[in-house]
Order: sequence, then C-alpha cells, then structure tokens
Amino acid sequence: MTVLSVCNHKGGTGKTTTAIHVAAALALSGRRTLVVDIDPQGFLTRTMGLEEPPPEQSVAAFFDPEADPRDIDVQETGGFDLIPSSNTLTRRMRDLNKPTDVLWVREVLQGLDLPYDLVLFDTAAALTVYSLNALVASQHVLIPVLPEYQSVVGGEQTYQTTQLVENKLNPLLESRHILFTQVDARKRMHRTYREYIREKYDSEVLENIVRTSTTLAKPQDGQSTIFDHDPNSRGAVDYANATDELMSRINDTGGGEERPPEARTPATAASENASEISELLSP
Repeated sequence: MTVLSVCNHKGGTGKTTTAIHVAAALALSGRRTLVVDIDPQGFLTRTMGLEEPPPEQSVAAFFDPEADPRDIDVQETGGFDLIPSSNTLTRRMRDLNKPTDVLWVREVLQGLDLPYDLVLFDTAAALTVYSLNALVASQHVLIPVLPEYQSVVGGEQTYQTTQLVENKLNPLLESRHILFTQVDARKRMHRTYREYIREKYDSEVLENIVRTSTTLAKPQDGQSTIFDHDPNSRGAVDYANATDELMSRINDTGGGEERPPEARTPATAASENASEISELLSP
C-alpha cells in the first residue's frame, strides 16, 4: 500500500483541490483510494459536501487512545473513500505536546489492514503536529506550488521539513514531487518562479502542470469533482496527466512496497529523534 501526503505549509496553493482531484483521478484509473482529511479546518471534508461526523468516526480517532480506528465508517465521495476531519483536532492539538506525538498516525496505519492501493493525506496549510504525523507515516510527498512568492517559500519550507522527517524519523519517505498549480502562462512572474524551482529541484518537479481553470475555481455540488461535471475541461485533463506522471514516478521508486524490517527505524531511536522534529512546532 502506497501512502502519500499532499502538503504545503502555505495556503492558497491549490493543495486541497489537488488532493481531491489526484484521489479522483486515481479512483478513475481503478486504484482503490482512501483520503484522510487531517487538516483541523476540514476544508476537504466540507468541499465534498460532508457534514462533520462524531469524533470517533473521524480522523480524530487516530489520536484518541480510547477510540478504535477500525470502527470508523469511511465515507464514499467523489469516487474515493474519505475519513473526514473533525473540529476535535483543534482542541486535541494542545495536548499533543510530547515528542512521540508525531508517531500516532504511523502506528495506526501499521495496526490496520486497509483494503486500499493508496492512502492520501490532505494536510493543513501550516506546520502542525498533524502534518508531521502524515509525513512520518508517508512514503511519498506531493507539494503543490503556485508559482508566486509566498507559495514558493512555503513549498521550499515544506521540502526542508520532509528532508528532516526522512533523516530523523521516517527513512521510508522515498520521494517528494513538486506540482505547479494555477499556472498562468501570461504572467512573467509565473515563468520566473517555474524556472527557479525547476533549476533548483530538477527531476523532483513534475513535467505536467495544472493551469488556471474556471471550472476548477467554480464551486461545485458536494461529492463531485471536475471529472464528474466537466471531464474534458482543462483542469480535468491537467490533473489526469499530472496524476499519471506522479504514479509513474512513484512506481519507479518501488511503488510504496514495504522494505525489510531491518530497514525501519527502531522505536527507541524514533522516540529520541522525535524530540528534534517536535521542536519545529515550538513558538
């Protein structure tokens, strides 16, 4: 099973739109896909027209020692399955202050026998204990970047965070991929920042881009994606092509297959290194 996080520490990058449409494209290609909305604001959950469930039926159960994540009734929406977010995450965050609190999600996934080809985490547009949990549990990271200053800075910060997580806690984090979103070829600034990112990150930048699209920007009815209401639009074509390229690259790195047990970071070392990672969350 492949585990992928969609992450950028800055907002306005098309992160949640990317998470939704990558998941939908994967489902259309026949891959069984589970999306986990681990953003306390729950924008993906609301975008898909779902009401907030009780905490024990949401991703909050991943962080509750008294809850059993196996009892979560996943929601089917947009062609993929979804574990919704919950406002409980915001209240719970203040209690997740131990170094090992970045390991909850990885331990949950290791304890579940999920019938999916891919699990995708949509993270907050900030560096939180929840986004760190997603990265610690992932093998691959997709970083959506709008080619403008704030988004580029956020993308680079996110990239650095993934390197630290890989070095300290998660040697199974095999690859990171940058996807340009909301690209307007008429803007010189977009061309400049795309050139800068491609020169700096080279092969880690997807060749396919997601162009500006009125169909993507237009609000839609819940539980539908651009593939449902306008499958021949620019946005649908761009996300389909980007997802195909992303999965081809992931498959080239091993496709998320499990490595031998000896390649894993021992629990004791993980606990020690977690303190360095958790320092990122300090004010």
